[in-house]
Amino acid sequence: MTRKLTRILTTVLKTMMVASLLSFSAIGHANTLDESPSALAMTTDALIVRPLLLATTIVGSAVYLVSLPFSLLGGNTAEAGEVLVAGPARATFTRCLGCTRSERKHNTVGQPAN
Repeated sequence: MTRKLTRILTTVLKTMMVASLLSFSAIGHANTLDESPSALAMTTDALIVRPLLLATTIVGSAVYLVSLPFSLLGGNTAEAGEVLVAGPARATFTRCLGCTRSERKHNTVGQPAN
């Protein structure tokens, strides 16, 4: 009786492990940035939005330096740095041209059409 129960539990655990490994690859594919911006969106981004974001990064860095003593006393230097400097810098330099989300666009493997 215990051998049969052991075999059943082993089979269930193996099945669950295989299913979880397959789900990890689906999650990785689902998190990729899949945007196809138009030429107008890319042009607007390059000529208007990126310079404004660069200015925001520079002004945010200055505000961060001025407010650094106060954020040190308050214990939120990491949060202030993220909001004032890192967030605008990420949007300026790592976002794909014309994309709306601040993520890097990764190359994905194309699926053949059937």
